[in-house]
Amino acid sequence: MRVLLLAWLCALAVAAHAGLTVGVKAAPGSLPLDGAVIVAAPDADPLEAFVARDLAADLKRLGLRTAAKGPVQIWVGTAGRHPLIDASGLDLGRLKGCWECFEIAVLRNPRPGVKQALVIVGADHRGTAYGVYTLSRALGVSPWVWWADMAPLRRGPLHVSGSLHDGPAVKYRGLFINDEDWGLQPWAARTFEPEAGTIGPRTYEQVFRLLLRLKANTLWPAMHPVSGAFNADPRNAELAQRYGIVMGSSHAEPMLRNNVSEWRAPHEQYNYGTHPELVRDYWAERLKTHGRYENLYTLGMRGIHDSGMQGGGTAAEKQALMNRLLADQRELIRQHVGDPASAPQVFVPYKEVLPLLPGLALPDDVTLVWPDDNFGYLRQLPDAAQAKRSGGSGVYYHLSYLGAPLSYLWLSTTPPALVAEEMGRAFDAGAQRLWMANAGDIKPHEVNLSHWFDLAWNPAAVRAQGQGGYLRELAQRLFGVEEVADLWDGYYRVNFERRPEHLQYHLPGERVKRSGLAPGEVAQRLGRFAGLLARLDAVRPRMAPAQRDGFFQLVEYPLRASALANERFFALERYAATLERDPAAARAIAAQAVRADQRLKALTARYNAGRWAGILAEEPADGLWTSYRQQAPLLPAPGLGGSAPDALRDLATAAADLAPPASAEVVAPRLRIGAAEGWRRVPGLGRGDGVLSAAQPGATLELAADASVDPHCLRVHVLPSYPREAGQPWRAELLVDGQAHALAWPRGAQDAAWAQGVLANRLTATLTLPALRAGPLRLVAGQPELMFDGADLQPGPCRP
Repeated sequence: MRVLLLAWLCALAVAAHAGLTVGVKAAPGSLPLDGAVIVAAPDADPLEAFVARDLAADLKRLGLRTAAKGPVQIWVGTAGRHPLIDASGLDLGRLKGCWECFEIAVLRNPRPGVKQALVIVGADHRGTAYGVYTLSRALGVSPWVWWADMAPLRRGPLHVSGSLHDGPAVKYRGLFINDEDWGLQPWAARTFEPEAGTIGPRTYEQVFRLLLRLKANTLWPAMHPVSGAFNADPRNAELAQRYGIVMGSSHAEPMLRNNVSEWRAPHEQYNYGTHPELVRDYWAERLKTHGRYENLYTLGMRGIHDSGMQGGGTAAEKQALMNRLLADQRELIRQHVGDPASAPQVFVPYKEVLPLLPGLALPDDVTLVWPDDNFGYLRQLPDAAQAKRSGGSGVYYHLSYLGAPLSYLWLSTTPPALVAEEMGRAFDAGAQRLWMANAGDIKPHEVNLSHWFDLAWNPAAVRAQGQGGYLRELAQRLFGVEEVADLWDGYYRVNFERRPEHLQYHLPGERVKRSGLAPGEVAQRLGRFAGLLARLDAVRPRMAPAQRDGFFQLVEYPLRASALANERFFALERYAATLERDPAAARAIAAQAVRADQRLKALTARYNAGRWAGILAEEPADGLWTSYRQQAPLLPAPGLGGSAPDALRDLATAAADLAPPASAEVVAPRLRIGAAEGWRRVPGLGRGDGVLSAAQPGATLELAADASVDPHCLRVHVLPSYPREAGQPWRAELLVDGQAHALAWPRGAQDAAWAQGVLANRLTATLTLPALRAGPLRLVAGQPELMFDGADLQPGPCRP
């Protein structure tokens, strides 16, 4: 425990925000927080008043008292709305016109009777809130204090000194609650808010509070039929307004409507080509009731439930229909909200809409929101002309997904390194107006959402940290134990090679197909999980009692659950392969699969105990949407199961059993990476120490064989990201003995090559090589940002 405390004290000595220092001992000019008086403006708006009260609650969590009067005060308010702050002499010039900016400063003798004042002042009411929660985070109160039971590390005297001016890089930073059927909705309906029977105002209030602590400002609410419509209960929108949250609606839900719950006419009449007046009236009704709130208005049209737009035939006809309805939507906004130029609007060319974009007359002030391919890879980025639009650009990004080729709805396994790379590319290309993350049920996305919103607030700082640096800072902030970062990093790396939800190597509707991994590859994978679990078991006893619940939710459950899912899957694969030739051995392997399944069920039940009952469902949770989800594991008969004392022993033993003896291995010539000119390493991605990203076309990489090579198939792997040239494949050249061989990694929009690419997070190009002498091959990138993920040689010519 002493080691944990010392680590935390070191982290606390210099807060994560440059210029603001928090310490456990008084320093020259520092302000003691214990016993301070919190002073909000007499006419504070609801958000300003709430965050002032919430700051008092955070100080109480830290064991600090607040007083009704005294010489040490904390002034919380918005510039121009707090008399004490406005008369303090503090230079507020940098806040003028600065969206959601804030300043924190310590003043000496700012007025009679006040010896010191800690000023938290925002340029607007959200800026004030973000200033308060920046201080809370620096003091040790996590944004996940409620949603993940993350108690502060320490209670006791704290002192603040220094100053800070800060503001967001991305204007609208939001969350899309989606695919909530298996987590947030049943938890809200049965556990947290049974009186509403759905995700209602009590749940949304906690969502709004979380968003503020994460320095987010936008929400697309749950939209599946099971949840009903957000605006069916007027209290939801009223609460959003009180908390300063900007409400919008998804790419499939224009004009703040929830079509699956609110469209009452026959579905075929939701067609602007055949029933424009009916659809227009439907949209106008919502604008009349909610146009007074702060909203982001989604334009365009798709089908009732995330399907293609009805109406129009050819692409040109669909474009003409879309242009007509866009103009009519703008007129509705003019009639019921105000000048469309000042009412923020977004257009999301998702899936089938993206190819229509070149023929659309999209008003210049509308924000063009670029989607990913549902698996974390951005399909397209704004070009030079699009980057100049007055409405700017944004991104719609998935951290979970229900859809083809296979969903991922259970755990949160997208590496922060991938998010930072893709969103960094988007930011550099000008996508800075809106970042929306689809993160399903919020839990268990705590780490990913922390990273997402920190990245949106300050892309330069978070990108500079890299995955390892960011995770170390987060681990220190939450747990005071830096080694937690290594567990997270290992968890993301091994699951990037295959998500737990994708432990199925055939697609729904296809014949069952085995993984095709050699025993040594399976052994290596299971061995990596075993090593991570051993380190987990070493770190867990070092957790302070107050952090144990949060540690289980954010660290232990995701890692142990993904390890058990892998153990179960590969044991079942071995069982099927062994049964006919060695029934006795097969029974032992079957018992291991059953034990892994039992442990996984027990672990998930532990997560769902108490206040989080119903929040988490192992994938696949049921038989719904079967065309998008992996099959439930077919376990052997119960009699083949059994108990075992040590889960880690099972996993480590399986890894050892699978590893072939050296004499039995077929050793292919190894390719080593030599000189790399014009490449940048990105740790946390790919199969090794990180992928190499080409800084410019012509970046050259040497690949050297250890020995002379007979005719072999060379396989060159890249990440399935997208080049800046829309619709083009990645390209490269391989220089062999002075001869250039073209390489390409083609895939279409959701075709078979794309499906396999996103499931394995890898695209592969092949080339049959003649006999070679030992020496380097040279790989030359054809485009910038190609991410090289290794190459290998397989005996014989390449097969189709």
